[in-house]
Amino acid sequence: MVKEGYYFGLPPLFFGGIALALHWWITAGILIALALFCFSFFRDPDRVIPTDPDAVVSPADGRVVVITEEENAGRAGTRISVFLAIWNVHVNRTPLSGAITQVKYLPGKFLAAWDPKASTQNEQNVFTLATAGGDIEFKQIAGLVARRCVSWKREGDRVERGERIGLVRFGSRVDVWLPREAQISVKVGDTVHGGSSILARWSVQSSNASSDVALAEAGQSA
Repeated sequence: MVKEGYYFGLPPLFFGGIALALHWWITAGILIALALFCFSFFRDPDRVIPTDPDAVVSPADGRVVVITEEENAGRAGTRISVFLAIWNVHVNRTPLSGAITQVKYLPGKFLAAWDPKASTQNEQNVFTLATAGGDIEFKQIAGLVARRCVSWKREGDRVERGERIGLVRFGSRVDVWLPREAQISVKVGDTVHGGSSILARWSVQSSNASSDVALAEAGQSA
């Protein structure tokens, strides 16, 4: 469990214990149930990370709700959106190894996370990751209930595929943008698990000079 679980779970558990001692059974039951929910919500299970060097892993647990062709900074590619229900693990992970060259916070609305407009209009953290094959982008997106995107990484940090990078509380969406060379391995409706499910395969043989420079610059600034 991540530390946020203690911040949210211990207070209702404490007051639930007091209510229990006072024989306020209904109040005690509600508070203890709330504490147990928080402890469950912030769980952080270990995952087996694929060893395939071309594997692009899911950054989150949930259900694939969108797979669409989309340009990013003038580059053709594909966006994959994963919806996280309230009962899913909400710790997010990086899809590939590389260097984080940018973390941009964008304020916005709190539309339902399954709404197609959430990808562009909701509050979000946008990560640009320089990898051996070029840049990719992934987003933590707040939803109707989720009101806070939390990033544990900064610009210049190097990360390994499947490494924990943050969370969104409570209920959310995560988008991944990949260049068109990536071969998508999932379909809409598939259930995926952060760090272990393979979203796509992208050969690192497509690496180019610009990505190598970005990796080097990010490493120097770390």
